[in-house]
Amino acid sequence: MSSAVSTSTHTSQAVLSLYRSLLRTSRKFEAYNFREYAVRRTRDGFRMHKDETDPRMIEMLLKQGEEQLAVLQRQTAISQMYKFDKVVVEAGPKKHVVPL
Repeated sequence: MSSAVSTSTHTSQAVLSLYRSLLRTSRKFEAYNFREYAVRRTRDGFRMHKDETDPRMIEMLLKQGEEQLAVLQRQTAISQMYKFDKVVVEAGPKKHVVPL
């Protein structure tokens, strides 16, 4: 029984680590739309499979997630080579200047 608990803990730590890595990498996109899309897809994918209990399915999903992380890392590296103008929704609040 202790082995099952240990394996379960190890798996949940791996899932959490993968989730954090995907989110962290997603936030490196220069373009707002790509960045938000990657974050949203990551969250939606993990929510969709949050109740998964089959160990084989969990391992398969972890492998797919690691493959997606590798793709995301390559894409963010390419994205950082090109600079984009900020879109209206990501521009910070304008400072209100009172004329003298």
